[in-house]
Amino acid sequence: MAPRTAPAETMRYPHELPPQRRQAVADLALDTFLEMGRAAAIVGTHGELRLVNDAFTELFGGVDGLTARLAKINADVAASGGRLIHEVTLPDGRTVGLEVTPLEQGCLITGFDISRRQQRRAREAQLARTDDLTQLGNRLLFQEQLAERLAEPGHAYPPALLTIDLGRFKALNETLGRKTGDALLRLVAKRICSALADHDVIARLEGDKFAVLQLGQPQPQGSAALAARLIDLLGRAYLVDGQLINISACAGIVVVTPDMIDVEQVMSSADLALSRAKSDGQGSYRFFEAAMDEKMRSCRKLEIDLRRALSLREFSLVYQPQVSLHTSAVSGFEALLRWQCPTRGAVSPLDFIPLAEQTGVITSIGEWVLRTACREAASWPNDHSIAVNVSGVQFAHPNLVKVVMSALAESGLAPQRLELEITESVMLDDQGQSLTVLNNLRSLGVRMALDDFGTGYSSLGYLRRFSFDKIKIDQSFVRGTAHDPAGQAIVRAISSLGQSLGMKTVAEGVETREQFDRVVADGCTDVQGYLISRPLPAGQIASFLDDGIPQL
Repeated sequence: MAPRTAPAETMRYPHELPPQRRQAVADLALDTFLEMGRAAAIVGTHGELRLVNDAFTELFGGVDGLTARLAKINADVAASGGRLIHEVTLPDGRTVGLEVTPLEQGCLITGFDISRRQQRRAREAQLARTDDLTQLGNRLLFQEQLAERLAEPGHAYPPALLTIDLGRFKALNETLGRKTGDALLRLVAKRICSALADHDVIARLEGDKFAVLQLGQPQPQGSAALAARLIDLLGRAYLVDGQLINISACAGIVVVTPDMIDVEQVMSSADLALSRAKSDGQGSYRFFEAAMDEKMRSCRKLEIDLRRALSLREFSLVYQPQVSLHTSAVSGFEALLRWQCPTRGAVSPLDFIPLAEQTGVITSIGEWVLRTACREAASWPNDHSIAVNVSGVQFAHPNLVKVVMSALAESGLAPQRLELEITESVMLDDQGQSLTVLNNLRSLGVRMALDDFGTGYSSLGYLRRFSFDKIKIDQSFVRGTAHDPAGQAIVRAISSLGQSLGMKTVAEGVETREQFDRVVADGCTDVQGYLISRPLPAGQIASFLDDGIPQL
């Protein structure tokens, strides 16, 4: 069956239709034009309105006074020879978008109010530059406003940028919960605002880090006074949800000089000053100095070399013996990391370990140390233990227990021969995660030692929460005992505590016979230091054990 088609006359162009039908089509078009929801008008060559619909009249609030404007639009269309898009601002402040299409004589104009669209875009732009939590500006807005100030010609007083970081906030946030942490940040924001002048700029950059752009003050006096004021304000107690909370703050300051034209450069300089202030201790502020930038570049180069060192096999391990004072025999060895860099030579662990922890590279390095120490110790005669240091960064890694299990399985080392040394900073976790990891490691048969006891956040609570196998007394107490009664008292107290709790106590850094006699008299159970032996490469362990330790 052939498809049906429309009557022939409906397929003709309007001018081909019979007069009666042509009129009907014209009437229909006119009705459609007049009733369409979008504002529309047909304008003559000289700007005269030939036909308008109600929506057009309503949009413009009448048509009086439009002739000159429409004539200009018509002329623009004629000059361009095509469609145009115009935006017109009305006397009442609204913005109207006009789409203009040329006709044989004049043009067709359709319009719509775009004020709401512009307002919505403005709101979206504002939201994109506002911190949801504090309602301050965010990093994006701050960078834009800083860029504006940097682009301006000379100032009577140079701007100063301060970055402020809160101390202990992360631990408080984890302990008290995010809700309390958010409430605390809002209070911090209010306190910062209370110390600023009206024309100063403030933003929350991220987390517990804020930034202030101080304007119109003599420098560096103005920014120094503001930093001191903020540190004092933020260090005062807060009452949040019925809890009294104390935090501290540090600030980094950079006074903008004429040669500083890059936003990232200025903010990076402030961050460097902030890092130096934090290293000085909470409640400090520091100004940016050129030497800080040089140090940062040096650290960056060191970091690059450090990341390469593992893949290029530049690391090695040496082992320092530990001697039991009860048996006068070697009880085990501590693995110590060494780095021989082709361009730098021997790099001290004091230089690269903190950087490895800061950058997270310590996780990969620490795993290599653990696997290497277990593999090399498995070939030693007898059942001497091997002690491996585990940094706080490693300890927080969720795969630590699996890595230890894998290292033991690959090497064949008996779990009871492996001793993991952690520092007191690991025990600062108040949510019990540290204790869970310690118990999981203990369940493998691995022994645990508390390293550098007495130098950090020492608390007997650590020893109540977990029964360590060994407490290591930091060498600073051991080496100073000859002329340091307080240090000797600390060694004696830790030794007595270890004995009461059934834990061994190892005196580190014993270099002289006098130091040895003192730690023996103070009750230590084991010693470690140059008096016994310097750290040895793995290949010398067997001969060292054959020769025996020096006569003590």
